[in-house]
Amino acid sequence: MPADTRRGGHCSVLPAFLAQLDLRAWTCPSPAGPAGCRAGGSDGQCAGFSVQNMNGCEEGVEFLPANNSRKVEKGGPRRWVVLVAVLAAFLALSLLAGLLAWRFQGERRQGPLPGIFNGYLSVRNENFLDAYENSNSTEFANLAKKVKEALKFLYSGIPVLGPYYKTSTVTAFSEGSVIAYYWSEFDIPKHLVKEAEQAMAEKRMVTVPPRARSMSSFVMTSVVAFPSDPRIIQNTRDNSCSFALHAQGSEPTRFSTPGFPDSPYPSHARCQWTLRGDADSVLSLTFRSFDVATCDERGSDLVTVYDTLSPVEPRAVVQLCGTYPPSYNLTFLSSQNVLLITLVTSTERRHPGFEAVFFQLPRMSSKGREAGWLLGAPRCGGYLRAAQGTFNSHYPPNVNCTWHIEVPNNKNVKVRFKAFFLQEPNVPVGSCTKDYVEINGEKYCGERPQFVTSSRSNKITVHFHSDQSYTDTGFLAEFLSFDAHDPCPGSFMCNTGRCIRKELRCDGWADCTDYSDELNCKCNATYQFTCRDKFCKPLFWVCDSVRDCEDGSDEEGCSCPPSTFKCDNGKCLPQSQQCDRKDDCGDGSDEAKCQDVKAVTCTEHTYRCLNGLCVDKSNPQCDGNEDCTDGSDEKDCDCGRRSFTRQSRVVGGENSDQGEWPWQVSLHALGQGHLCGASLISPSWMVSAAHCFVDDRGFRYSEHSMWTAFLGLHDQSKRNAPGVQERGLQRIIKHPFFNDFTFDYDIALLQLDRPVEYSATIRPICLPAADHTFPAGKAIWVTGWGHTQEAGQGAMILQKGEIRVINQTTCEHLLPQQITPRMICVGYLSGGVDACQGDSGGPLSSPEADGRMFQAGVVSWGEGCAQRNKPGVYTRLPVFRDWIKAQIGV
Repeated sequence: MPADTRRGGHCSVLPAFLAQLDLRAWTCPSPAGPAGCRAGGSDGQCAGFSVQNMNGCEEGVEFLPANNSRKVEKGGPRRWVVLVAVLAAFLALSLLAGLLAWRFQGERRQGPLPGIFNGYLSVRNENFLDAYENSNSTEFANLAKKVKEALKFLYSGIPVLGPYYKTSTVTAFSEGSVIAYYWSEFDIPKHLVKEAEQAMAEKRMVTVPPRARSMSSFVMTSVVAFPSDPRIIQNTRDNSCSFALHAQGSEPTRFSTPGFPDSPYPSHARCQWTLRGDADSVLSLTFRSFDVATCDERGSDLVTVYDTLSPVEPRAVVQLCGTYPPSYNLTFLSSQNVLLITLVTSTERRHPGFEAVFFQLPRMSSKGREAGWLLGAPRCGGYLRAAQGTFNSHYPPNVNCTWHIEVPNNKNVKVRFKAFFLQEPNVPVGSCTKDYVEINGEKYCGERPQFVTSSRSNKITVHFHSDQSYTDTGFLAEFLSFDAHDPCPGSFMCNTGRCIRKELRCDGWADCTDYSDELNCKCNATYQFTCRDKFCKPLFWVCDSVRDCEDGSDEEGCSCPPSTFKCDNGKCLPQSQQCDRKDDCGDGSDEAKCQDVKAVTCTEHTYRCLNGLCVDKSNPQCDGNEDCTDGSDEKDCDCGRRSFTRQSRVVGGENSDQGEWPWQVSLHALGQGHLCGASLISPSWMVSAAHCFVDDRGFRYSEHSMWTAFLGLHDQSKRNAPGVQERGLQRIIKHPFFNDFTFDYDIALLQLDRPVEYSATIRPICLPAADHTFPAGKAIWVTGWGHTQEAGQGAMILQKGEIRVINQTTCEHLLPQQITPRMICVGYLSGGVDACQGDSGGPLSSPEADGRMFQAGVVSWGEGCAQRNKPGVYTRLPVFRDWIKAQIGV
């Protein structure tokens, strides 16, 4: 029986045994039905409790007034006892029934949930009017009224939507013939939410019959909507942060967040910009400066670009948060003549926001798509006939491009992708179902390193597909012709088509992405070890505690016995001695990776808190967790943060982005330009290499007045650029034990003549504690303006290169009698990436917990630059942490 949900409680039909009581049952004659029954009424009104029975009539129970007490007592002197017991049972049953009904209703409905759906639709037989761009015009209001009536008519015929529909609002119109953007509001029971979302996402068509014979039907097609942020209602009613812009010819139009760049954008707000172009045009949008709250678990401020004027997720082009350097490419194309940008702020962190420009381009016809975009936009497909050439795709949503490439008849063709970024959020790696490039029947997507694909003829077809949502940077590719009989003259060709030097064949390093240069090799037994998988590795790598063979066979037979622990120095210990808060290995490696933080006896391998206690956690400093009881491990952690992230010269490196390494300093000697690097560790102090300040050939490099420091510098040719701060030196402190022959203790502290001001491009790097470890294999970045190749010239743009920590034992084998405990080897034994002349004194930047960068070392020396089996040698910074603290208090 359905529960009565009227206010005042729930009732149920009384059991039959209550009929023996002197109570009257009746039917409510009120024409108002159940809602018209009121307790204590007369003249056709009901008194007592009432419920609706199975047949829809009401049955009531009336408690007789006190003057009927004699009737109640009739039948014996204890009749009143029976009556009280029965009444108590009745009340208990009623209460139980009410509670059950209430619980049932609560579980069934749990109250209506507000549902906001954003969508778009096409209106047939309507021509777009300029007045439709103005939401305050009469024409806009008239068409919007028709759309809302048609939506109401449509929803009324859908059972899961009709009963819960509240209202709709049309937010904008655009061409095509007329596209309407709207939101609809519902109060949907919780158990119907998923079904309602499915119904709204299904494309529909609605025809509203004319109201007069002289009128035509009102037809809407492609009616579709998706769940959206309920705050859209508030934004629609509050236009304080809502802007509408129309492109002016081909001239760029600038816009920005309110107050940019002098004041932060509003907190806890929702802003939007509607961008329009002329009919038959597309829009190009570029963010020239972008700085909003960083994306993290604490919440972020989010900028989203939509390829429509309605904020529906399936039509999102990109979502951005955090900070991007000016050099980063943030250009996006629309597939039609409109774009919508929204900024949802959920934090109170102060950031300037963004500045952007947009302009319009003619939209191509389907025939034009084969020829390419017009007016300087990236080409989208076409015929490329030449011996070699390039092509690229910086692409809009919902596009298909095909390049037909043909080289001379007596040659074959290969395509080398030099940059490849076709990544979409929430798409599994290798699942190329959205944006992809297809060649020879194989699809490529995601973010990929350089790769090559080839054809066995002089022709190849490259097809590019983009779906309607989310775009990325795209790709840059070149096509080349080659002789099929000698595809790599004087070199080895990988199975992918890439050419590498012959000496890289069978050297133990996979220079081909498919490992084809290391397959079917015969290792040189004098110098190489043969892994079980037939790969060749240097013989001195065997039993060095580093797994160099993929199958681990180089470390087999030399590992510690079962139930023992192998230290980094090769020593074997009982497993019970691992993480026992004692340095049993002698190098601290048995305690280095213990995560169960406990106060321990202080040693050189433990972290000492300010209160004198020590903890045995590896690298606890500034990792976001307070491990010291006094919290001192998380103090003074305003360092190692980069405003710009997206991810001697650095040989084999690449240009860094502006502000990517805000602690990097360029040191210029009087009349000689850039000579060394340094790293900023506080407003007044820097760390560099001692050998940079050794007098030579009559020049007093040890004199502080001979040096000038440039901070916030990116391009050596733009030392006067905004944001660059120039400082002199006040003092140079070289380590007293520095040996200019062995380069042991190669570290110096530099005091600026006046403090610098921190900014987006000038920040300090974190100094590691004395017990901080940088394990073998860890990726670390080296940066500098040094030579780009051995005996070459210095770089103008700050270079960066990712290298890896090399096992200390291996390093000592490679450079015998030259490595001390104050040194660390970092690089690749295969060569290719290294520091070089001009990088000296610069930092090794190591990403650690909580996203901070710690300085692992200082660029010191090396044999040549980027040579095989000759890694770079750096001053090991943790060894000098106490010395730095004693000298300058930092």
